Amino acid sequence: MKHLITAALLAIALPAAAQEKLSVALDWTPNTNHVGLYVAQSQGWFDDAGLDVDILPYTDTSSGTLIAAGVAEFGILSAVGFHSQRAIGADMTAVMAVVQHETGRVVFNGDRDDIQRPADLDGKIYAGFGSAWENALIATIIRNDGGTGVFDTVTLGTSAYEALANGSVDFTLEVSTWEGVNSVLLNRPQRAFRYADYGVPDQHTTFLGGNGTWLAQNPEIARAFVQAAQRGYDFAANNPREAANILIAETAGMLTNPDLVRASMEALVAGGYLQDPDEPTGLIDAAMFADITGFLFDAGIMRGEDGRPLDVMPDVSHWFTNAYLSQTD
Repeated sequence: MKHLITAALLAIALPAAAQEKLSVALDWTPNTNHVGLYVAQSQGWFDDAGLDVDILPYTDTSSGTLIAAGVAEFGILSAVGFHSQRAIGADMTAVMAVVQHETGRVVFNGDRDDIQRPADLDGKIYAGFGSAWENALIATIIRNDGGTGVFDTVTLGTSAYEALANGSVDFTLEVSTWEGVNSVLLNRPQRAFRYADYGVPDQHTTFLGGNGTWLAQNPEIARAFVQAAQRGYDFAANNPREAANILIAETAGMLTNPDLVRASMEALVAGGYLQDPDEPTGLIDAAMFADITGFLFDAGIMRGEDGRPLDVMPDVSHWFTNAYLSQTD
């Protein structure tokens, strides 16, 4: 059985009476990527660490913007969004890898005999979400399979999945541990291409990040929070069904499909997305971090404050830290 992070690992926790107030911003409406926060909250582990933690409701303002502005001390961050904002100087640091490996995939309906390999996507209609990352990602995958990387895009946001199901578009991107799981529950057979099979580096797709200035000024409070959250994600990695039930209860009706939540948690754990073997939960891999940064730089996605692609590959060694994590596996 995997080792569970125990209260003993929170030795640096603040006295209960201190009750330091912290805010953590979500990158989307509550879902299984946030499970560790809600587990830690429900189990009293933030309280045990002397923290009064407010999980802020999702808004149209990105979690990265809230963190960089100091509105929230911490937040959940998509990896590509983090890199893009950090490239323009946003004041934030990744302190924990929430999802250890790439969960995204290029997906299309399972009955499409005309799509057998990525090169077959040339000239097809892609239902997109409006980011430069998508175009670079898909074009790379198609070209690495011998295609030209030319396709039509319609920006649909979350409506992309209904458009795919009804056949009005040919393919889209999805998170395998959420939309992919939901397609199974809806009995919508799909096939997919994995990014890493076609030259795109693996990455931690989701981070817990903190305001850089605040972290430097409050290292012990930061460590108390990060290790309590780490304990929550560690619990979820070892108890997916119980963690799913906690998430459903703590979000008070915001998650309307319990079957999806439970199946998503099982997929996260079965796929090894929450914890790598023999490593502490949440550990950020420096080589993975550098590899995806290089991909984003080469693709021209990382831009400076002037909006132009960066001319020089940035030193990203200070963009993340494992210093606040418990290092016991």
